[in-house]
Amino acid sequence: MDKYVSDPLSLTFAALADPTRRAILARLSEGDATVNDIAAPFEMSLPAVSKHLKVLEGAGLITRSRSAQWRPCHLEAAPLKDADGWISRYRRFWDASFDRLDDYLRELQAGDPDKKS
Repeated sequence: MDKYVSDPLSLTFAALADPTRRAILARLSEGDATVNDIAAPFEMSLPAVSKHLKVLEGAGLITRSRSAQWRPCHLEAAPLKDADGWISRYRRFWDASFDRLDDYLRELQAGDPDKKS
């Protein structure tokens, strides 16, 4: 993770920028899993998967606990909710823009019946 990225939202988006990390989060959305379970579908070494987990943990997107010899990983959804809240402001902007475009297109389609070409 970039040493200059420090606010939680930036950490979340930086962690989500990698498709492997997004896949790991998708897996954890189904339930807690060990590093071996998480690594199974990927063609990479356990140390490489561990590096991805470290980034996710640093962003607060996962936690790791200890249960006997197991260290299950757990999805922490709060940072995703914060990211969704930030994105939703722009979703409202685009929805409003599309609504205006839709209104304009309806006006064009209705047209002026006296102005046939």
